[in-house]
Amino acid sequence: MKIQAILISSVLLERSARAFQPTPSSTARASHHHASKDIITSMLQTSDDNSVSEKEKHRANVMTFLRKKGAVGKNKDFSTAMGVDEGPVGKNRSEVMGMQKAKDAYQWCTDTGIIDDISETFPLTSSGSEWAGFTDQVAGGESIGKLLRSEIDGRQCNIMTGKVSTFNDGGFIQMATELSKDPAQTLTVDASEWDGVELDVYFRGEQEKENFDVHIKNTSCERRFGCSYRATFEVHPGEWQTVRLPFTEFAGHGPGADESKFVRSELRRLSIVAIGKPMEVCFGIGKVAFYKDK
Repeated sequence: MKIQAILISSVLLERSARAFQPTPSSTARASHHHASKDIITSMLQTSDDNSVSEKEKHRANVMTFLRKKGAVGKNKDFSTAMGVDEGPVGKNRSEVMGMQKAKDAYQWCTDTGIIDDISETFPLTSSGSEWAGFTDQVAGGESIGKLLRSEIDGRQCNIMTGKVSTFNDGGFIQMATELSKDPAQTLTVDASEWDGVELDVYFRGEQEKENFDVHIKNTSCERRFGCSYRATFEVHPGEWQTVRLPFTEFAGHGPGADESKFVRSELRRLSIVAIGKPMEVCFGIGKVAFYKDK
């Protein structure tokens, strides 16, 4: 299977991102909704035919559509990271990276509790790291997705959209960030003074509820891939919700993690994941933070 990076930053998808923004009138909203829906549908559609020629034809059609819409083209970055579950966070060489502040201008997420409050230009986090997207395609799966910054119900957020497929032993899309603001200084952070992870989330879908995961890696994870501590949370569509996941709910998966109790003193990476079953994903993530019990 030919590997193709298809997770796209918000800089390249501004037009499609407007699907989440209000418009002045009901007629304009309806027109804009259908246009945006067509863009997203074209992005997410994938052929069930396993022949190479059909897949190549489909990908060529998608790229042609994107070029017509101005989403990709000469001097445009189309290389947002894609990799296997729990793999390394990749580098998004988008146009916004030139705006990044000096490392000492950011505060450690374990000092403030805030990993990202959407105050920096996407894909940067407010604590000095960077969001990147991954799918199961490197491992042979066919899940697809993209990351962007847009607005849902009047609130700016990061949005993970896509289609999770379990074909060929696949089954996930995710967004991930390292927790250290300065890898040259340390690869880990000490969250011992915090009690868990807090997320502001918005799920858009027709089902009554859906489950997502938070995965955290620490130094107990012996393997680079497929090893993390995981907790699952449930969301309902059509409203912003605040989710709290105590560190005591995180269970180990993979060598090292499945044999060790979760230790919060040397955390490396956090991921938000749609995993385990076929699903359409349109998931907004606002604040991501650590919290303390009162």
